[in-house]
Amino acid sequence: MKKFYLKSLGCKQNQLEGQIIENELIKIGYIKTDKLEDSDIYLLNSCSVTSHSDSQVNYLLHHAKKINPNIKTVLLGCVAQTYKQHETFNYSDIDLILGNSEKIFIEEYIDKKGFFVGDIFSKDEFEGKFLLNPNTTRVSIKIQDGCNNRCAYCIIPYARGNSRSNTIENIIKQINIVIEKNIKEIVLTGIHIGQWGLEWNLSLLDLLKEIEKTKIPRYRLGSLYVNELDDEIIDFLSKSKKFCPHFHLSLQSMCDKTLSNMNRKYSTNDALKTIEKLHKNFNLPYLGCDIIVGFPNENEEDFIETYNNLKKAKLSSIHCFPYSKREKTPAYYMENQVQNSIKTQRVEKIMELSKELHKEFLEKNKNTTQEILIEKKSKKTGLYGATTRNYIKINLQSDDENLRHTLKEVNLSEFELY
Repeated sequence: MKKFYLKSLGCKQNQLEGQIIENELIKIGYIKTDKLEDSDIYLLNSCSVTSHSDSQVNYLLHHAKKINPNIKTVLLGCVAQTYKQHETFNYSDIDLILGNSEKIFIEEYIDKKGFFVGDIFSKDEFEGKFLLNPNTTRVSIKIQDGCNNRCAYCIIPYARGNSRSNTIENIIKQINIVIEKNIKEIVLTGIHIGQWGLEWNLSLLDLLKEIEKTKIPRYRLGSLYVNELDDEIIDFLSKSKKFCPHFHLSLQSMCDKTLSNMNRKYSTNDALKTIEKLHKNFNLPYLGCDIIVGFPNENEEDFIETYNNLKKAKLSSIHCFPYSKREKTPAYYMENQVQNSIKTQRVEKIMELSKELHKEFLEKNKNTTQEILIEKKSKKTGLYGATTRNYIKINLQSDDENLRHTLKEVNLSEFELY
């Protein structure tokens, strides 16, 4: 039986799809290994969100052949889907290339060699497989794929296609399977979950209303645009006893000039108003966000405007990364590209702010009573990991060996928060 080594890069959706690929291969008799040297097949489930991601893919594929010249290399995912834009790739290092639709059906292609990447924009129906990983405490359920937006910097629509939604019936069926396995929490994932249901004139709120009818105790949402969190959905979520008040906002900038250049469809004022509503309607919500610095034409004043608005918003954490040029996107051809050294300085400044904001968030929570979901027990420390509804991590000491997958009320003053 052949052994395979699988590496997944990038977003949570890619990680989930990597687990599905692994599961499909095991089902047809392949053996997973953690050693590249011992593998017959190397599968790289790639990410193409930045130019660094592309370089990493090129290096990893070449490295695999160098370590094990006889290994079969399989390039999967977003880099495979946009392969024509990667002129610097050494395709002699790749034996099989599968796009984002094809990789989910890995069992049909694994014995082949060559190039199998279909037109992603011809896909108008959701394709996906459900994986219930028995080793996880919370289960990700893919509700959507693709994106209809065309942000100036983003290659993802070309890798994932237009928005396609999983059906309510299929999602609820998957949730009920999770419930039967005594799992207490799900995460609704996708490339742009705020676009769920557009093809049926439905909204994410319609789906959430159905999820509320299930017996799942807790659910979280993937990344959302601020203009997708209107008063109706905020009011609904604030009254829910199942929703975990944990928001990840796809902000990208907090400067109107930069947002306009990025082709984002909201203003800084829109973002600040929505964030204010979230603070007002939820008790100590976790508010994270993504920020890109060093976008073309972003001068020092623009950056300071973003910095000050992020500070004003009192977020819980910030994921900041430098703008990365992606060929074929509008931003690639824009004038006034920002020097890499300046991008690095700006990232460092935002990340320092993120540390300050996260510390403040934890301090506000220190003496509160919270419901935690108890997760794995660490073999190294002997402590259970646990997570509050508003995404605070703690370690819990207990001699009870059966606490995993249980919910418990605790006072956070007794724990170190992180």
